Amino acid sequence: MGSVRENLRRVREGIAEAALRSGRRPEEVKLIGATKGVPPERILEAVEAGLDTIGENYVQEAQRKYEVIGDRVKWHMIGRLQSNKAKHAVRLFEVIHSLSSLKLAQELQKRAQKEGRRIRVLVQVNLSGEETKAGVSPEGLPELIRAAVGMPNLEVLGLMTMPPYSEDPEDSRPFFRRLRELRDRLAEGGIILRELSMGMSNDYKVAVEEGATMVRIGTAIFGPRGR
Repeated sequence: MGSVRENLRRVREGIAEAALRSGRRPEEVKLIGATKGVPPERILEAVEAGLDTIGENYVQEAQRKYEVIGDRVKWHMIGRLQSNKAKHAVRLFEVIHSLSSLKLAQELQKRAQKEGRRIRVLVQVNLSGEETKAGVSPEGLPELIRAAVGMPNLEVLGLMTMPPYSEDPEDSRPFFRRLRELRDRLAEGGIILRELSMGMSNDYKVAVEEGATMVRIGTAIFGPRGR
């Protein structure tokens, strides 16, 4: 792996090429640096090279890093969020990508109301049926979306998914396409969602080709994690 600056440049190029291949503008795609296990000093290298948004998987890890990095970046929650961490998540994160149940939606609504803020969320959809993955089922999605859209302190931006890991990025394509189709179906029912958060280091180019508006890139920017 090269320097963080060089890695970031390469990833941005990859996003731009994939966007242009699919008739999209590169600026339609938001790059989120996935920073689980990445030390703050390495994150700051990326910030100095122009990265403005990072995604964390754990509330406590994000809190520790926030003490060092502060508001130099926008903070997104991209990992599984437990209801008992909702209070801290609402205070720290600008966007939560992992709303996966009515219980969590209700807790986020309650905490956001107490904090006097409106929290932006994406609903995580489990398209593979893997028990190890969080997310609402495609069948349960419309009901959860309708409930969340009706909560005054939640702003539902879109959908998120994580396909099963594969060495071949093309294996992810059907999952990304399915998420886009689910969003389009919701739009037919009057629920307009702008964002699709999908694609990581190994498959982000395919995700962009299939309509991703947010990609979550860790290893391709920061190198392999130390843990």
